[in-house]
Amino acid sequence: MCSHRPECPPAEAPDHDAARVLASFPEQGWSLLCNGVIVFDDTGELLPDGRSVAPCRGPAPHVTRPTLAAA
Repeated sequence: MCSHRPECPPAEAPDHDAARVLASFPEQGWSLLCNGVIVFDDTGELLPDGRSVAPCRGPAPHVTRPTLAAA
């Protein structure tokens, strides 16, 4: 599907989200990559075969690690 040189990674590759953007719809929160993957602003993805990839979110900024109380 990709016509770039070097070719973008295929949808099955671990780095598939490194492909070039073909169409961007920031007002709707998604972009279409040249390998057929749809990426969403929340980091979720929809693969060309219909499988979804859950968003990769870290802990909320306001959450802190519990610390051990000083003895």
